[in-house]
Amino acid sequence: MRALFSRVIALCFVGSAVISSVAVAANDEINTQDPFTMIKQVANKTFDRFKADRTLIDNDLSHLKVIVNEELMPYVDYKYAAYKVMGQYLRDTTPDQRDRFVEAFEGYLVATYAQALTEYTNQAVEFDPASDFKDEKIVEVNVQIIEKGRPPIKVQFKVRRLKDNTWKAFDLVAEGVSLLASKQSEISNLIRQQGIEAVISMLNDKTKQKIDRQPAKEATAA
Repeated sequence: MRALFSRVIALCFVGSAVISSVAVAANDEINTQDPFTMIKQVANKTFDRFKADRTLIDNDLSHLKVIVNEELMPYVDYKYAAYKVMGQYLRDTTPDQRDRFVEAFEGYLVATYAQALTEYTNQAVEFDPASDFKDEKIVEVNVQIIEKGRPPIKVQFKVRRLKDNTWKAFDLVAEGVSLLASKQSEISNLIRQQGIEAVISMLNDKTKQKIDRQPAKEATAA
């Protein structure tokens, strides 16, 4: 399942420009007032940046973290996701521990997304039509990943409305399995077993891990 999520992250955020009907120039502002348009625009900008920085990436894969930080993370509600991941243990932490956990979780997401981007190989992504979101607080942006020789992968981006009426993504659901829920189960168990400080340290260590181009057999493993 981890490999599936990695491939889904890479294909959705980088491959979507192959089919997406919403084009956006590198200097255009992202429309954060419309969750459906926002996801498409962010994906397209990431794709453009990926192509523009191809030489930098080939010379140093860690440059993918720069792309993720600058093109993706401004539109990810990592604080909300971090609090969800902590689950019942959130109330047992101090404000300082929560702040450091959020920072560590953000870095972990950056490293996770950067590693996932090494798996992009020109697949295509189709977005379902947008729905009315005027009175909604959370919407699902439905996507299908089209990869030759494989059945389509059904994906949902979960996006939430903030107090200022803008939107940010907070979860990715691949074939019915929530990335946020799976991380919540994994990390909350580690907090219970080892404590919050140990988990913060673990996330920071994972953030520092080198980005590697995975062999094909590992990238597609179950």
